Amino acid sequence: MGKGITFDTGGISLKPHLGMGDMKSDMAGAAVVLNTVLALAGLGLPVKATAWLCIAENMPSGAAQRPADVMTIFGGKTVEVLNTDAEGRLVMADGIVAASQEYPDAIIDVATLTGAQLIALGDRTAGVMGSESVTGPLKAAADRAGELVWPMPLPEELRPSLDSQVADIANIGERHGGMMTAAVFLREFVGKGKDGEQIPWAHIDIAGPSFNNGSPYGYNHKQGTGCTVRTLVAYVEDILAKTA
Repeated sequence: MGKGITFDTGGISLKPHLGMGDMKSDMAGAAVVLNTVLALAGLGLPVKATAWLCIAENMPSGAAQRPADVMTIFGGKTVEVLNTDAEGRLVMADGIVAASQEYPDAIIDVATLTGAQLIALGDRTAGVMGSESVTGPLKAAADRAGELVWPMPLPEELRPSLDSQVADIANIGERHGGMMTAAVFLREFVGKGKDGEQIPWAHIDIAGPSFNNGSPYGYNHKQGTGCTVRTLVAYVEDILAKTA
């Protein structure tokens, strides 16, 4: 599934003007998963893959969501919105819950989720977090596809920073390690499979490598790069090769 914020001003928690124009790229995650499924179909790979596109717009208005609002995610869990510019994880939470109800073998979400990703890994390397049974094969697929992906941990001490006094969870927490805190938030919404265990899941933060303002490099041209489409296709090919 992919984050598809068609434009992200930050909402009431308005972003600074610098770089605001690049927020047209905040739908890159949704574009990645859509094009991955189209690629799988075009290649005729015998796999069932569903793309969930979590699409919205984040704009200030008289009806805009406000800091301190409490919202109910699909499935019933409540979230205290402490920052309206942490909106991507809210639409992604809805999508993760909905996808979980289909009992898939694995859930992979792709999102331009945090500025903290750029601080941690720079403009060209995506961060991958989640179940080792998914993150390991994703890293191997990325290496084979020629894309830069790096596994990051999900430290348990980050979860208490998301506690809320008025809801089940808050949408922001510990600032340091913010990329990982966002992933810890998303993990809360991954459902259980038919075996009663949490569905294998991975989160890929592509905030940096999804959009290129510099010179072309490698596979990537200027502006939207399609980062991780190749990785996801290679991941599916690797699974099929192991089960053949």
